[in-house]
Amino acid sequence: MVFKIRVVLDVKEDIIRTIAIDGEKTLEELHKTIAAVFGFNGQQLASFYRTDDDWNQGEEIPLLSMDESPNALCMANSMIAQNIEDRGEKLIYVYDFLEMWTFFVELIEVSEEQVAELPKLILSIGEVPETAPNKEFKAESSKEDPYGLDEFGDADGFEEFENLDDLDFDSY
Repeated sequence: MVFKIRVVLDVKEDIIRTIAIDGEKTLEELHKTIAAVFGFNGQQLASFYRTDDDWNQGEEIPLLSMDESPNALCMANSMIAQNIEDRGEKLIYVYDFLEMWTFFVELIEVSEEQVAELPKLILSIGEVPETAPNKEFKAESSKEDPYGLDEFGDADGFEEFENLDDLDFDSY
């Protein structure tokens, strides 16, 4: 089965690659293909993440498993078709954990036609920037106060704190 997969780089500009690949190949092969079509050498660590329709990040499928179990989940033992088998199914792909290149991967078509040379690039839109965009990670804020700190109000004195020079260290 030939899987047509759209891969979108998470940047403001439209940077899209559509590839055709055998669905029976491993996620490791998909990783190498994505890295190549976006101009990376493929030598950095990477992970796929299962996701829902709203792109909420789920279970990680790493390039290399840190688990010593012989059946530990990793790209080499996970087939593409096991992870995205129906049109519209999605994965998040992160390449190079220092730079955090992030991609949205979506299966757009499954075909039974025979294609001689797979994987292959079908569509290329946009140029990859020289550097990865800065990522800002925000924890979900909770309105709850699990440690009971709100009950002290201004009693701890931190609301007035602006500079270390303002502290009177002799009083401590």
